[in-house]
Amino acid sequence: MSDPHSFQENPSSELTTSQQSERSPVKSAPPLAMVETAFLASTASLIYFINFYFPLGPLLRIFFAIPVAIVYLRWSARAGWMAAGVSGLLLAVLMGPIPSLLYVMPYGVMGVLLGAAWRRRAPWIVSVALGTLLGAIGFFFRFWLMSIWSGRDLWVYLIVEVTELAEWIFDKLGLLLQPSMLVIQFLALALVLVSNLVYLFVVHLVAWLLLDRLGNPIPRPPRWVQVLMDYE
Repeated sequence: MSDPHSFQENPSSELTTSQQSERSPVKSAPPLAMVETAFLASTASLIYFINFYFPLGPLLRIFFAIPVAIVYLRWSARAGWMAAGVSGLLLAVLMGPIPSLLYVMPYGVMGVLLGAAWRRRAPWIVSVALGTLLGAIGFFFRFWLMSIWSGRDLWVYLIVEVTELAEWIFDKLGLLLQPSMLVIQFLALALVLVSNLVYLFVVHLVAWLLLDRLGNPIPRPPRWVQVLMDYE
């Protein structure tokens, strides 16, 4: 004859086992987050490292910020900042502090910014605009840092190139005028903003097509982009 006390103990033991099995995925989440953060941070560093020594044009540059953005999108802001920081530390070991800083600002910070915007389901116009502004700031940071490192004012070389471009535009328009310094600086700033705008738009396109397949979709693009890409 079975003992009633043993019958009463079995459900509690089964309940304890089931509770432990339900809690086990939660306990495994932090290690998984650390592994993914380390892996994607290493991926971002490797992409930047390869592009630095074996440049393939703009192809690899598109992916500089995406691994950090994936970490933020999948986990949290803390994980995103950790991925950006770990990428910077790896590049500091592999390439030195200057290239490391040139990656972290703007691409590491841009990955965090894009991850935050995508996780909050911000429309493309917001994330592209914020990324363009950050990219422009990063461009001037790069010029400032490289000018200090090389001991030359690299902004002068940019102004010379933009002056030649402005003179060519004025000549084609038939304007017998010499562009002023204010016009040249405005044109240089416009070129920086436009180049970063195009870059951020392409990054969004690549992330949209890539992350849909990875199971972490970003907000839908404007309707005209979906029609142009023939993607529903």
